[in-house]
Amino acid sequence: MKTNFGKLSKTLIEIRKEHKVIKPIKVEAQKFINDLMQLLFPHFASDIYYSEQDIESKLTLLKRNLKSLLILLNNNSIENIDEICDNFFEKIYDINSELWNDAKAIYEGDPAAHNIDEVILAYPGFRAIAIYRFAHILFNLKVPILPRILTEYAHQETGIDIHPGAKIGHSFFIDHGTGIVIGETCEIGNNVKIYQGVTLGALSVDKNLAQTKRHPTICDNVIIYAQAVILGGNTVIGKNSIIGGNVWLTESVSENSIVYHKSEVRLRKSSEPEPLEFII
Repeated sequence: MKTNFGKLSKTLIEIRKEHKVIKPIKVEAQKFINDLMQLLFPHFASDIYYSEQDIESKLTLLKRNLKSLLILLNNNSIENIDEICDNFFEKIYDINSELWNDAKAIYEGDPAAHNIDEVILAYPGFRAIAIYRFAHILFNLKVPILPRILTEYAHQETGIDIHPGAKIGHSFFIDHGTGIVIGETCEIGNNVKIYQGVTLGALSVDKNLAQTKRHPTICDNVIIYAQAVILGGNTVIGKNSIIGGNVWLTESVSENSIVYHKSEVRLRKSSEPEPLEFII
């Protein structure tokens, strides 16, 4: 029996010349983010650090690990790597504060949450937000690939897909979370609440629009209930608005708006086709 192994081998070798293998990058990226989470939140850690010296030593080790990751990504070049690591770790203090505000917002927004420790330990929304906030720093520092690896790791774990390029304000609340998608150019204000299945997406997936704002802007204090879909870079949800479950929006709404999906119940005629339209 003839095989085309030889032809396939040549093709794979040519492909690998252009797409160099970064073999352990996903595993190392996941280990890095887990170690960082364990340091900031001893809820996840087997080792608890009580002395400043121990914590500073761990931070130094994490910084070295990040540097190794970035060198791996940068084809073993160390250009700008030290600067990126310095900038990333300078922001850790502020991100730590942001995450405690996120945990508090989830605790106060969910009657089922008994305390903040439960939120940190068990809530997928908190996990997804935490990893996003670290990935967003790296995205802003122009680090390739790694930010998306981190948020996709969170996506696999939680079912919540937040692009690292999205801009999200403080005290962000995600309830349940499964199926949430937040696009790259989405802008979310402060004290925003989002429930499961919400999509903040683009109207078009044309590659030519890669450098344009394709995803909506959600202003402060907005609540978006389950399965709502809000699309388009020009779509702005005014502050203090409430978007009901299953709403489909491609246009802006004013401040203090309430938008809901109206359910109708009536007898269906036997000859009537399947209804396809949404009523908003």
